[in-house]
Amino acid sequence: MPLIEMPFLTTVCGLEELAGHSSREVSHVLSILDPDEPEPPAFGTYGEHARLEMRFHDIIEETAGHIAPTPDDVAQMLAFGRDSVAEAGSLRHLLVHCHMGISRSTATMALLLAQSQPTLAADSIMMHIFAMRDKAWPNLRILEFGEAILGRNGEFTQAAGAIYRIQLERRPEIREFFVNAGRGREIDAADRV
Repeated sequence: MPLIEMPFLTTVCGLEELAGHSSREVSHVLSILDPDEPEPPAFGTYGEHARLEMRFHDIIEETAGHIAPTPDDVAQMLAFGRDSVAEAGSLRHLLVHCHMGISRSTATMALLLAQSQPTLAADSIMMHIFAMRDKAWPNLRILEFGEAILGRNGEFTQAAGAIYRIQLERRPEIREFFVNAGRGREIDAADRV
């Protein structure tokens, strides 16, 4: 059960789950897709909604042959969130998705919640994300850029370490996967908790 009360519904999901949300009156969608991913057909079954589509890979370091999220990408996502909240009465249900609903989308939703609820502590927001999505592994790069933009330097990257730690305790075998995938800084954050 989510820990934070919001004046609108929030959902984080992956591509395979999008069709299941078509009847849930989603009013705003933030899509985070790999650069070569086709347009998700599920949106054809959604009613009228505002949508921002972002395209970058789920990486936390510059990597040859891949497109990493940039500060401008994160600023654009935060602007979408800010504009959505400002649309009096039209924001009923905010859905953020990426490929699996684990990394890019959970980091983005954490930042959107932090922006709309600036007095909430980062650890409360991150635990809310974990309650929403128990397989969350928030993308550290997105969090770093977002917390800098929001003036909350270090808060979310530190709070994410607790989620990484939980996931590693549940499934110790994923440690090597994340290290080999160039995401060792996330493992380091877990080890500091």
